[in-house]
Amino acid sequence: MSSAPHLAKIPLQTLYDCLQPITVPRASPKAKFTNWGLTYTCSPLAVFEPENEEQCELVLELARRERKTVRAVGVGHSPSDLACTSGYMLRTAKLDRVLEVNADKRYVVAQSGIMLHALHAELAKHGLAMINVGSISDQTLAGIVTTATHGSGINYGVMSTHVMSLTILMADGSRQYCSRQKQPDLFVASICGLGSTGLILTIQLEVEPAFRLKEISEILEFDEAVTRMDALVSASEHVRFWWFPAAGTIRASSANRTQEPRAPVGSWLWHSLIGAHLVQFLLFVARYFLFVNLWVGRFAAWLVREKTVTVDDSHRIFNVDCRYPQNTTEWAIPYDSARACLFELRAWLEEEIADPHGLRPHFPIEIRFSDLDDIWLSPSNYQRTCWIGIVQFKPYGFSVPYRKLFERFEAILFRHGGRPHWAKAHSLRPETLRKLYPRFDDFVQVLEDVDPDGMFRNEYVQRHIFGKHGPEVDGRVFKAFQLSS
Repeated sequence: MSSAPHLAKIPLQTLYDCLQPITVPRASPKAKFTNWGLTYTCSPLAVFEPENEEQCELVLELARRERKTVRAVGVGHSPSDLACTSGYMLRTAKLDRVLEVNADKRYVVAQSGIMLHALHAELAKHGLAMINVGSISDQTLAGIVTTATHGSGINYGVMSTHVMSLTILMADGSRQYCSRQKQPDLFVASICGLGSTGLILTIQLEVEPAFRLKEISEILEFDEAVTRMDALVSASEHVRFWWFPAAGTIRASSANRTQEPRAPVGSWLWHSLIGAHLVQFLLFVARYFLFVNLWVGRFAAWLVREKTVTVDDSHRIFNVDCRYPQNTTEWAIPYDSARACLFELRAWLEEEIADPHGLRPHFPIEIRFSDLDDIWLSPSNYQRTCWIGIVQFKPYGFSVPYRKLFERFEAILFRHGGRPHWAKAHSLRPETLRKLYPRFDDFVQVLEDVDPDGMFRNEYVQRHIFGKHGPEVDGRVFKAFQLSS
């Protein structure tokens, strides 16, 4: 039963009238959703942009009456159809306030739709910072929490491990507060819940005093980097690799907290004109002349050949420039399997590169690390993890072949115990995921308990969690561009 029975007494026409100010007109470009990577698009039944929690309640009331699904969406950075829906879409862009900052107890409470860039700025005013950050800060806080998004650091968990509590608007209209101590099952299910347990309203996040990072980056030969991986990964707080298969090298980045003054590196000539614009042009040429891909990869490795030392605010070091829209896939494998997996990937890619008609991976392949956790659907669930991600850039937004490349990449990762990143497209279904995640059925049971009618189950959730089949939930139903290769 709803905790807000007064909503059920509102006449339907009055409900429509109340929602009209936050309803995006069908003629507006915002009425159609396309993700950042330009890979998936959808036209929801209606799009709402609530400005407060009461308006969120009205959206859910309408969905209950009309038996429609509701999908909460931030900025759409997930490179899959995770945010897509044929039902109602609730955009969280205006639910973006910091509600409480407690420097003494080191936590912040923020609305779910706040972007990480904005959160960094607000925390800095209080001398605080997020403990770990991924490669970008263009997502919402709820987006990184519900997908167990990660940074890098073998002794640092995915970012969901820093969540202390949540306030969730449930399918029945009730508001539930949950944490490790109160409603722990709902909490653990929600901090990697794909937005399917309810509408997250607020997030209490553990933070730490603001800090700078000193990052040292240098080029290593592939064999040296992988052979010495244990020593490299454990020697610094935050370690990540960028592998350039065409050049046979890895750029190893090691970062530690420091009190040294800021000393950023970079120039417009190298990092913008040449490192971004020229490379994008060459990638565009490579769409038509396959062999150019190898030149571009080697050129990119040459651009970063020099050792660099950078000191800057933590999130500026954690973040990198994603450059261009892209198709991407990323998998988490047990750390103990990482070395063998990387050598097998290298052997495969060398065969492709040696074949004049072989597949041509773009660059770089990103390799990161995280500590184990107990979150039911976290890819780091009960295992220290090596994350390996591959991209195929879309120069100027144009499509490039990627499907065969990704299929072969994923097959190798799967053989080594890989689990896909939830925000990224993958083909696994419940029968396989159940074997990878010991608490998978516990997660499903929570969804059945808190949302028996499936209000928060979009096509992605129906497909991967509940195993629904058919053209209406197929993984390519929202595909923006169709390619045969």
